[in-house]
Parts: sequence; structure tokens; C-alpha cells
Amino acid sequence: MKPAAARRPGLRRVEQIMGTAISLDLADDLPAATLHELAERTFAWLREVDARFSTYRADSEVCRLDRGELRLAEASADVRAVLERCADLWTGTDGFFDAYATGRLDPSGYVKGWAAQVASDRLVAAGAPNHCVNAGGDVRVRGHTATGDPWRIGVRHPWDPAATCLVLTGTDLAVATSGVYERGHHVVDPRRGAPAVGLRSVTVVGPDLGVADAYATAAVAMGEPGIAWLDGLPAPWRHAVVTEDARLLRSRALPVTT
Repeated sequence: MKPAAARRPGLRRVEQIMGTAISLDLADDLPAATLHELAERTFAWLREVDARFSTYRADSEVCRLDRGELRLAEASADVRAVLERCADLWTGTDGFFDAYATGRLDPSGYVKGWAAQVASDRLVAAGAPNHCVNAGGDVRVRGHTATGDPWRIGVRHPWDPAATCLVLTGTDLAVATSGVYERGHHVVDPRRGAPAVGLRSVTVVGPDLGVADAYATAAVAMGEPGIAWLDGLPAPWRHAVVTEDARLLRSRALPVTT
């Protein structure tokens, strides 16, 4: 029998930012002071993103842009880059990922995943390659857990908040889920200008969490035709879909575990 791996001390911390719980799990064998510094940098970055991109804070750059009080040329480099990426994703999803779908500027369907992806990239660059960043269900994992195992990521059951419908495992995954189980049918079909229907939950797995977040949002906006669109995405993109009539459909290559 293989002996159990020694558990590294690591660090786990949770904060409420962007209107959701964001958890950080650092699993590297680093000094406690270093781990706390990395955690503080990570959450400082996420708070900065919230201050710039929140659609609920009247003084955010996004709200000021939406009201015409700030010109795009005067916005921060991050805001300009995100809106440029949103425009690319609008093209790449045939218009179903639309930062203006609600009638006002709202890039939230990309920003949360993007922010967590940047946080993860910065941790790797800082010498912490083993970690999990979970931004309200948008999850970026790298490396291994504190016990040396691959990370396990539960995908919430769309009708039972205490259960999962799938558990994924891996050492380098970006997992984004968009669904109607918390805020109702909040994703708008931009072509009809009405709440999207047909898909209860969409999970997209790939190499970049911001793009995964946008793809999941776009597929929900498409409704059932989003299933075929997801099937057509090139590798390494994978997905799982739960329809409103409780069918679970998924890519064969999805890294599902028991």
C-alpha cells in the first residue's frame, strides 16, 4: 500500500467580494508569512476588480462609462482590455455573449472568471503553483492539494443546493458554471431581449477561466441550441449541461470522478 503523503500546512481564506464568497486555498510548502502575503495580494486584486467593474457601485468605472461620465480612452488599462475582450467574445459567440444584453453595460459574465484567472496566474508567477481560487463557483485550480492529490471540484446540482451533479478532478483546470438556480432566469437572450430558457445549468471547462465564464453565459443565453454550439467548440474545451427537463449531457473527455 502506498504511504499517505505528508500534508503541507498551506493556507485557506474566504472573503465576500463581488457579491459572492471567494475562497483561496494555497497548498504550497511556503513560510506562513509568505502565504499570508500572497493571500493578501490576491484579495487586494479582487477588491480592486470589484471597485472598477461593479455594476452596483455608482462610482465604479463600469457605471461611470455606462452613464457617459467617463470616456473609454480615460478608463483604466484593465477596463479597456476587458471590454475589448468582451467585444471579441461577442463575435466568437455569434452575439450571444453580449455585455449590453440587459440594456446597460454589464461585463460581469466575463469579469469574475477573468479576475480569478489573473489571480491564479499571479500566484504561479509568485512561486505558488499549487492552489485553488473559487470565485462563487468559477474555479481555477493548479497543481495539487496540500496532501498531494489532484483537486476535486464539485458542480452544484441545479435543483439541490446541498448536492453536486458532477465532481471533476485535475491539476490544471478552469471550471465555470452559469445557471438559473440562484438568481432565476437572469441571463438574457440578446436576440429576443428576454430571459433565456431551456438550460438549467452550463459548466464549461478549459484553459482560461474568463473565456470559460463567457462561454457558459453564452450557452445559457442560446437555450437548447447552446448544446450543439458547445459540442462544436475545439479541444481542450469541454462542458456539461443540465436542461430544464433534467437531462445531463456532457463531453466524453470531461474529467469526471466519483
